[in-house]
Amino acid sequence: MKNKKIVYFCQECGNESSKWMGQCPACKAWNTMVEETVTTTRASGTKDNKRTVKREPVGIREISLAKEERKTSGMEELDRVLGGGIVAGSLVLVGGDPGIGKSTLLLQVCRNLSAAGTSVLYISGEESLRQIRMRADRIGTFTDDLKLLCETNLQDVREIIERTKPQVAVIDSIQTMFDEEISAAPGSVSQVRESTNVLMQIAKGLGVTIFIVGHVTKEGNVAGPRVLEHMVDTVLYFEGDRHASYRILRAVKNRFGSTNEIGVFEMEETGLSEVRNPSEFLLDGKPENASGSVVACSMNGTRPLLVEIQALVCQSNFGIPRRTTVGTDFNRVNLLIAVLERKAGMQLGNCDAYVNIAGGMKMTEPAVDLAICLAIMSSYKDIVIPDDVMAFGEVGLSGEIRSVTMAEQRVQEARKLGFTTVILPEVCRNSIKNKEGIKLVFVSRVKEAYQYLAKRS
Repeated sequence: MKNKKIVYFCQECGNESSKWMGQCPACKAWNTMVEETVTTTRASGTKDNKRTVKREPVGIREISLAKEERKTSGMEELDRVLGGGIVAGSLVLVGGDPGIGKSTLLLQVCRNLSAAGTSVLYISGEESLRQIRMRADRIGTFTDDLKLLCETNLQDVREIIERTKPQVAVIDSIQTMFDEEISAAPGSVSQVRESTNVLMQIAKGLGVTIFIVGHVTKEGNVAGPRVLEHMVDTVLYFEGDRHASYRILRAVKNRFGSTNEIGVFEMEETGLSEVRNPSEFLLDGKPENASGSVVACSMNGTRPLLVEIQALVCQSNFGIPRRTTVGTDFNRVNLLIAVLERKAGMQLGNCDAYVNIAGGMKMTEPAVDLAICLAIMSSYKDIVIPDDVMAFGEVGLSGEIRSVTMAEQRVQEARKLGFTTVILPEVCRNSIKNKEGIKLVFVSRVKEAYQYLAKRS
């Protein structure tokens, strides 16, 4: 016997309520409750509903610990983000803005896997088979190990996966899948949650690796309930400006690896190509003999990344000076400007300050504090910082330079790209083992770093 009732779901956390509320009582988000009609099935008896299989608890020492099986995707950047390769039976969610290249990335992965003899099933609910073939022709040659299917019915998708038993399956996208037993529209909270639950059962039960494509909201989060990200094993975000050539693949959740790794790709006519040396790629086009430009080093997982910090300081024409940041935290820059005024004697109260991370990267690591300060001081004093200088270090409220992690790796990356001088915290002196071929300038305060650069210029 089926009954229909109206319930309200929170789009952020998936909390269910019998009435509409302006604020979700679970996650405290405002204006996230949406109305949906849910069909429930009432059991006619109790005997048929009893579970026949009972599970018993197992001691933790009795569980065999085997290393998870990983398979290469044919793309080193993707393998790095996944933690070393694709894990069998895992459920991976790939989110990103429309047109950023999510389908292209997964189609290239399917091409590499099928070429290696892996059976792959690509299920699309948004494009026809002809459209997928047209994009595939631009990417390269495919083998018959890749099967295509256009289907949105979740039960049909489940039957086909159970019958064909592919090793890897791609669902493009989760918002187009629907279950006939749920009366809500495709893309709603109920449909997305139920579809992900079914796909998770398939992945764990059959050992099939499933990639799910998810749309994102205007805030940049995956559309649907927040519980969607909790259910999957890995959440990847494909970021970047679709009008630019580069793309960044970032892991925000990974049960099989680090969540700080990034992969850098470049969009070309034939698809996405890997950027093996992103530091050199991001520093390409750096102006020579220009004030307000400093190179910093930020760690993303185990990968050091060199980026250019640009600053522009000019006289303000308004009563309140303007502060603008692109690619870094706005409040952090205001804090550093206050430190420079108080501890370095710079009069920035009547000046506009603009800070930019060149290349469109987003850096929130405190290790770029010293480079931001040096870039602001360089623009304010109109002093050119030599192109062969790289700086990193966290700046405290007293103007001191504090220690950062992985100082040795940052210095090695600077040496590899041809930098001859690195300005770094004094407290990192003992952590640097290999000092050959590069000059290390250890400083304990921001003013010391600026005085050193003023002498060189």
